[in-house]
Amino acid sequence: MISKQARRTTGDHPDFDAFVATIAALRAPGGCPWDRAQTHGSIASNMIEEAYEAVDAIEAADAVHLREELGDVLLQVVLQSQIAADAGEFTIDDVCADVNAKMIRRHPHVFGEAQAESAAEVLDLWDQVKLAEKEAIAGSTEVPDACASRPGLLDGVPTSLPALMQAQKISRKAASAGFEWDTLEDVWAKVREEIAELEEAYAAAPKAANGKMDADALFEGDAGQAARAVAHAEQECGDVFFSLVNVARRMGIDAERALRTACTKFRRRWAFMEGAAWAQGCRVEDLSAAERESLWVRAKEEERLR
Repeated sequence: MISKQARRTTGDHPDFDAFVATIAALRAPGGCPWDRAQTHGSIASNMIEEAYEAVDAIEAADAVHLREELGDVLLQVVLQSQIAADAGEFTIDDVCADVNAKMIRRHPHVFGEAQAESAAEVLDLWDQVKLAEKEAIAGSTEVPDACASRPGLLDGVPTSLPALMQAQKISRKAASAGFEWDTLEDVWAKVREEIAELEEAYAAAPKAANGKMDADALFEGDAGQAARAVAHAEQECGDVFFSLVNVARRMGIDAERALRTACTKFRRRWAFMEGAAWAQGCRVEDLSAAERESLWVRAKEEERLR
């Protein structure tokens, strides 16, 4: 259990306080017209944009750029808090106090008597504490009408998250409540089942000459049936993705990061192919299939030699 002395910060934070004062001045009478006009909703998308730019800097291992981008993320936090303070909702001090209390509460293996020896065990403990918090908020489950206003387990997963990240969070939360397969092989069996259902749904859907599903293509049935067949195949494809996310979770892989890494790798290899094609005085799309495959193999070999 961590000591009380270790919990204390090692000093004041004058620059943070000065930054909070700057934002307050921008929002005050006589301040900046733009800042004064902002609401929680008007700058909501900025929070997402700045967070993604910070992630880009992290993945590029660019510490200088990361320092700048984290400042932009902090700007969004402080500005949103000042908007709330001006409306009498809460202050930046409330935000800091709440998150500090949450971090202590959700780390009972550091600030309490719980045990966690690995990162995986910490995540399981985190989910258990969150579930207990929801139970405490909801009150006794014995109250007949409690379900009407009771917060759901998945309510805390923002629907605005990228779908892959959302899927992994949903999967993890469901697993923390016991909705889980016994073994990894059971999850793989589910993947194979979903793939078979997707293949069946695709086979039954109307398709254009290029093989892509098309509700307007010739189909033995009415237009409504065609649209439903296409939608069904799309849903089955989503089930395949979701089941693969469960595989990643069981393996301890962050699905969002894994796919982002794959996208980065593909972009890098494609850039090599384009460069090689341009050096020959042509475009990638002008090459034959065999020539494109040859360049792809070369791109992979270049990566191995780095």
